Amino acid sequence: MDWHVLLGQATVNGLVVGLLYLLMAVGFTLVFGVMRMVNFAHGEFYMLGAFAAYALVVKLSLPFLVAVALSAALAIAFGSLVEWLVLKPFRRDELNGMITTIGLALILQNAALMTFGPDPVSMPSVAPGATSFLGVTVANSRLLVVGFALVVLLLLYAFLKHSAAGRGLRAVVEDAEIASIQGVRSKIYYPLGFGLGIGLAAVAGALMAPLFSVSPFMGATPLLKAFMVVILGGLGSIPGAAVAGLCLGLLESYSSLFLSSSTADMLIFILVVVGMLAFPRGLIGRGEA
Repeated sequence: MDWHVLLGQATVNGLVVGLLYLLMAVGFTLVFGVMRMVNFAHGEFYMLGAFAAYALVVKLSLPFLVAVALSAALAIAFGSLVEWLVLKPFRRDELNGMITTIGLALILQNAALMTFGPDPVSMPSVAPGATSFLGVTVANSRLLVVGFALVVLLLLYAFLKHSAAGRGLRAVVEDAEIASIQGVRSKIYYPLGFGLGIGLAAVAGALMAPLFSVSPFMGATPLLKAFMVVILGGLGSIPGAAVAGLCLGLLESYSSLFLSSSTADMLIFILVVVGMLAFPRGLIGRGEA
């Protein structure tokens, strides 16, 4: 196989993975920006989104895109409820909030384990066939994932940029105290920000479901990668998360052409550390003083 074909397929695969990391990282950033708390249950909400899409497609025979949209809506509602019922006492209380999310992650993981069992399950192909462009053949299911992820990101951008609720949420993420002084009712944005962050994680999981296997333990690696993306891009910086997510996805895909998976992971961690040393405030963003 020609090198340009291999590089082309690696680029597409890297974009797919990078967009999933980006969705996870943007949701992670929203939760951190609003609550100043690291959500260690973020990977479990990713897992729940994948299982929700699997159940809606396989058990209820719904179209895949409808299943993804429903998974996102359910996750936003569930996330907002969790914030209001469980995390409300820990708003801006970083340590206790993080400990609570660790317990929440264990609860969600074991609930999924009891409901779906320990064995991985697979979703049938949601878009049969493949498309060839410039000698590069790409599965239509991956193109569908890329297209839907881009639509979600554009809708999120439009919401944050052009809606009153989105502008209020951005103000709270930037500085909740100053936003309150300016008349923004910051308390109503805590469940909204947490719910949106969880919804993005669920969308990433739902889009991943037809590409990889789904299991109760699948959330740990995406959570780690999302955390890496957030740190590398700059804490609280959505543009930084976008750049770092795509770079990490492409780097993973390209390194897999020449290295074993364990060696590629080790190289990625080394490069992330180097990037943090070179850009202590993140690639794009103010970081933390």
